[in-house]
Amino acid sequence: MVNKVADQNLQTPYHFNESWEELLENKEFLKIFLSDVLENYIIKQRWYGGKASKLKYIELSEYFRIQQKEEVYYGLILEIDFAEAFYHHYFLPIAFVSDKDFAKKDRILPININGQEGYIIDAINLEAFRKLAFERILNALPVDKTKVQYHKSELFKNITYKSSRFMGLEQSNTSIVYNEKYVLKFFRRIYSDKNPDYEMSRFLSEKKDFKNTPSYLGGINIVDSENVYVTIALMQEMVPNQGDAWEFMLKELHDVFSNLENKKINVNSLPTTELFLRLGINDVPPEMIDWVGLNLFLKIQKLAKRTAEMHTALGSEFEDTGFTPQRFNGDYTVWLKNRMLYQFQNRLNTIENNLDKLEGLALELANEFLDKKNIIRKRFVRFDWTKLKGERIRVHGDYHLGQILVKDDDFYILDFEGEPESTIRDRKVKQPPLKDVAGLFRSFHYAIYATIFNNIEQYDFSKETLFKAGELLYRYFIGVFLGTYITEIQNDNLNIGYQQERIFILEYCLLEKAVYELGYELNSRPKWAIIPLKGILNIINH
Repeated sequence: MVNKVADQNLQTPYHFNESWEELLENKEFLKIFLSDVLENYIIKQRWYGGKASKLKYIELSEYFRIQQKEEVYYGLILEIDFAEAFYHHYFLPIAFVSDKDFAKKDRILPININGQEGYIIDAINLEAFRKLAFERILNALPVDKTKVQYHKSELFKNITYKSSRFMGLEQSNTSIVYNEKYVLKFFRRIYSDKNPDYEMSRFLSEKKDFKNTPSYLGGINIVDSENVYVTIALMQEMVPNQGDAWEFMLKELHDVFSNLENKKINVNSLPTTELFLRLGINDVPPEMIDWVGLNLFLKIQKLAKRTAEMHTALGSEFEDTGFTPQRFNGDYTVWLKNRMLYQFQNRLNTIENNLDKLEGLALELANEFLDKKNIIRKRFVRFDWTKLKGERIRVHGDYHLGQILVKDDDFYILDFEGEPESTIRDRKVKQPPLKDVAGLFRSFHYAIYATIFNNIEQYDFSKETLFKAGELLYRYFIGVFLGTYITEIQNDNLNIGYQQERIFILEYCLLEKAVYELGYELNSRPKWAIIPLKGILNIINH
């Protein structure tokens, strides 16, 4: 039973006679909770991914208890339907609190339950909930057959809960730091399957003992009404670090571009190198070493080695079919071409509709892109699997400098969720390892141009000269990376194909990634559209 009390200040307008443990059985409560009240809360959250679309309504797909003895919280799986005829699923754990001073910014619904006034809030704001989740994983049984299944690795034992805090600003997930040593990532946007981040982390840690990723410690999965496993949380070790590789690279590149003036370097006289030519340190001309410094090239070699080791670990499984390497085939080709052509047409429409936002070199490159659209389309169609001898494996899928931590002189790879726009099925499709390499190369390219754009007034050179220096730098970066990466891969007997095949795959994946980026830049920051456009035309004109 519910009685609504009119109150302009929304001080507990809803009264229910049920206990907290029975509340979700009350249809009237669900009707109220899933109304505008919840909509208004969700659309303000950083993890909500539907801000560009029109929310139509929210349904409760299912719920489950997250509990320990008498302490009960609810985990909700919410289906959010949009006017554009698609939907998302989100995980929201809820708690009831009666403290009027608590979680003022995170209240979802003021409510009176059995005479007690309080608020329903996102449970992750509550330390007691965070402690419970930690202890349920810590005390997980080897085999869990219940609806909510907790799992822990052998590494996670003989530990006592001391503290918890939010890690900081995140977009799609919420991460909690425990004891300043462990991180529990709650997935907000969820899918009807085990999350790739959970699968990959567990596989790399437990099966392959890959050291350069945070160790897997445990997780929480639920078995939904369709008997499908759904991942809601992943526990990993916290890697002490000096920040991510993106920030590291921006700092290094600022020094590199500052050196142009400090060392009186004539950009036009710097020696060039062929795109995709494998380089050792000894192959880098002294003029480039003098400009860039030896240390940055050595760091790129180290990153190449760690990337190769990750791919070797992912490509050396022959029991678990989810990770067994596969050859290229017709089914994969059809899937790839359909995906690429759809994405290309989407980006083509976007650029045609946004030409008025562009000027100067960006407009010039955009027009060249449109002039060569049929050539680009043919490049996507020209994927002949019968000529490819390499293997496909599970890959990172969203590999860029922001997914890599810098620790002392080493790198640690994290966040294996995959490409945000892709379906969970597509994220698990086995891909050529060079897809990850291409993602990292695009990130190098972005870091170079971001450095130029962010510091243009500090460099005493024209934009054109800086762009020329940047493109030259990019060629040496990828050359040095490939020199180490391919050697390591071949030494470990991972089959990534012959030389021409490798270049073909790299170009294909770089083109795919740059076209993907183009849509984002045109919609969000048109001035930066020059970066993916340069990337596209580098390939087309190669």
